[in-house]
Amino acid sequence: MNAGSGSRRFVYEETEWSEEPMSPTGRLMEDVGVHIVAMLGLGIPLNLPVFRAGIEKELLPRYPRFSSIQVMDDSTGGKPRWVRTAVNLDDHIIVPNVDPTVVASDPEKAVEDYVAALTTVPMDRRRPLWDFHFLDFPTPKATSTMVLRMHHSIGDGMSFMTLFVASSRSTDDPSRQAAMPPPRRTGPIYQLQPRPPLLSCKAFLVWLLSYLVLAWHTLVDGVLLVATILFLCDPRTLFTRADSGRKAHLRKRFVHRSLSLDDVKLIKTVVNCTINDVLIGVTSAAISQYYFRKSGDIISKKICLRSFLLVDARPVSSRQTCVSKVETGNRFSGLICPFHIALHDDPLEHVRKAKRLMDRKKNSLEVMLTRVVGDFLVKYLRVKIGAFVLRLFLKRTTIMLSNVVGPAEQITLCGHPVVFMAGSIYGQPQALTVHYENYGNTIEITLAVDDAQFPDCHQLLDDFDESIKLIKDAASLHTLTSIHCD
Repeated sequence: MNAGSGSRRFVYEETEWSEEPMSPTGRLMEDVGVHIVAMLGLGIPLNLPVFRAGIEKELLPRYPRFSSIQVMDDSTGGKPRWVRTAVNLDDHIIVPNVDPTVVASDPEKAVEDYVAALTTVPMDRRRPLWDFHFLDFPTPKATSTMVLRMHHSIGDGMSFMTLFVASSRSTDDPSRQAAMPPPRRTGPIYQLQPRPPLLSCKAFLVWLLSYLVLAWHTLVDGVLLVATILFLCDPRTLFTRADSGRKAHLRKRFVHRSLSLDDVKLIKTVVNCTINDVLIGVTSAAISQYYFRKSGDIISKKICLRSFLLVDARPVSSRQTCVSKVETGNRFSGLICPFHIALHDDPLEHVRKAKRLMDRKKNSLEVMLTRVVGDFLVKYLRVKIGAFVLRLFLKRTTIMLSNVVGPAEQITLCGHPVVFMAGSIYGQPQALTVHYENYGNTIEITLAVDDAQFPDCHQLLDDFDESIKLIKDAASLHTLTSIHCD
């Protein structure tokens, strides 16, 4: 049921945001039909009037597309644009009546089933494409749960994360805004070396060679990108979507679990890599463990599955600046990230392989190339062609993988402390999506799976939990051995 106080409307002020063209990436997300789901565990029972007031005073004014609808512009050849409109909050706030028997039996499954059912319900395109769903009953993880569903065309994960942080306060110190982690990089994912002073011939040759290597890696990645669009497919495995991605939408189930950020940092220090490298290594270990147990194979086979790894394409990761002025829209790209199904005697080998892979990817312009190709297809051909190519590309890979950086401490949003954040997407043609989200001293892993294809999705989630424990234990042993040797 919808909940609210009468038919009160939020009316925007006329600004430069009143009309805005839809970006090429937004148009692709619109045509493919990708949606974002953000599940927030609340630390107290729902106080609907307080949360509603927070939505009206904090979220809507900061994010213009929450007050916008899509309109086709005949003057620009039918290209869509965002047009501001009045928002009736009653249309966007839902407090469902969930069967008390189901809640009493398994409240966590009741939340899962409700969110899974949302993925089969289309959004009303006459209104702004977002809605809040409040499940006001306790689960093992939270006192109540808020689910925000929105269309991916109105923004990406990082823009919504900065919106949440900008609209909230630190739980530990309500007088200030929550802090974001310091940026791990200050520029794009690729790393161009500055030209050295022309005093050393050797230094100049090394610098020149770095550009030749960059060009070669970009060429190879570009060829693989085109080959994937045209013919190159992953081998069929139990991770491959059962219907080969022919159906536009299948019911998705979202399961999630908290991992210790300290454990990830320990592994990061031992291997001398990044947090992203660790998470890619954990993903490789988990899907390998699941594959060998599920398939019954006892001999390691040379199977390579590819994921499409989403990357924040914003040129500068000054996240605290973004929080003070929320950046709307979709500014992401991606790269092909292969996973080798393998069992290693040393679990750290999964992370070492991930580090070598990502070091190689950082020495390529693949992320830029992917974005340029997508923009070209939409701008100079047609959005239908671009969406067709994107679907074709995604169907020929196996997994979608992403990581969103959240606040470094717990936040209070709209008067409610948030104990966990778990987000993912649906509408993409892969059967499995793996999403990581940093929040405070935890990393929340969320698996979005085709409901019918992965009835044992909780076992797959257990494999992620077990894999990071095995890798952490190996890292701890390595540390102890190093200390003993010293």
